[in-house]
Amino acid sequence: MKRTRTIVLAVASVGFLLTASFVSNTDVVPAEPRQPQNSRELGEVLFNDVILSVDRTKSCASCHKAAFAFADNMAKSPGVNGNITERNTPSVMYLSKSKHFFWDGRARTYEEQALGPIASPKEMGLALPEAEKRLKEDVYYQAAFQRVFKTEPSLLLLSKALADFQRTLAPHDSPFDRYSAGNMDALSPAAIRGMEVFIYDANCVFCHKEPYFDNDEYFNIGLYNGKDRNDKGRFGITKDSADLGSFETPPLRNIALTAPYMHDGSINTLEEVIDFYNDPNKLVNNSRNRHKELKPLKLTKQKVSDLMAFLNSLTDDSFAHRKPPIAGARTTAR
Repeated sequence: MKRTRTIVLAVASVGFLLTASFVSNTDVVPAEPRQPQNSRELGEVLFNDVILSVDRTKSCASCHKAAFAFADNMAKSPGVNGNITERNTPSVMYLSKSKHFFWDGRARTYEEQALGPIASPKEMGLALPEAEKRLKEDVYYQAAFQRVFKTEPSLLLLSKALADFQRTLAPHDSPFDRYSAGNMDALSPAAIRGMEVFIYDANCVFCHKEPYFDNDEYFNIGLYNGKDRNDKGRFGITKDSADLGSFETPPLRNIALTAPYMHDGSINTLEEVIDFYNDPNKLVNNSRNRHKELKPLKLTKQKVSDLMAFLNSLTDDSFAHRKPPIAGARTTAR
């Protein structure tokens, strides 16, 4: 009996996007993408493949979208079986120097982080032993893992490939990078003033440190009140009352592309983020355990505008105008 399958392939390393629709039967072998040449390329294919979700409807790329700097454009993302993620989807870019992963820091390595969403019931919902079994039974992945790793698929190698791909998501080609390299014309006068606001007036560098403008520490910024805002954050991992309502500080690179913001996706625009820091009590006037250094900024309209210009200068050229998929993909409706 004939059945229709659609395979969408995108292979960045050879610079083309191929879409093939066809009817297959026992006499026709479906087309496959070319074999990956290394762990990064294999990870890119896996990152985009729905084979790693329980109902074959979601891939890592379903929530980590290239057009939004590998974050999402909604407060919380849809997972399998009608589920919604508990927290906002963070970008997976610029995490190679991180010591902890996820908003609450529950993963200690890139590899551990890579497997988390696959097994999460609210995200991809696939038991890890079943993920390994699927890869071992898949003809394409049998050949791909043999080519790259000289052995059959395994969870260890799955996590390595996904992590190796994600480690490459750090192009460093923003206006800020060109300015830092000595091109004094790379930033506008407003962005240069905004950098001074970022460093001095707002003291954003207390939490957001170069080179990625992130931090492996955890802060309660005033979005927790124990009532309608009751995500305990890092406390759920450490059980330390000092961590109540605290979350890891994400990188600010490409921040202009990753709205909505905060762990719960509750702030819609970058302007509203700055407005929140200008006066946190306007949004949550009964917050608990807010970090003592996080006081209202009270920036003028001009300084807010300049700070916006600087934050926009952290957007990488290679991601600002690119639409997904941007990488090797094997997304097959089966």
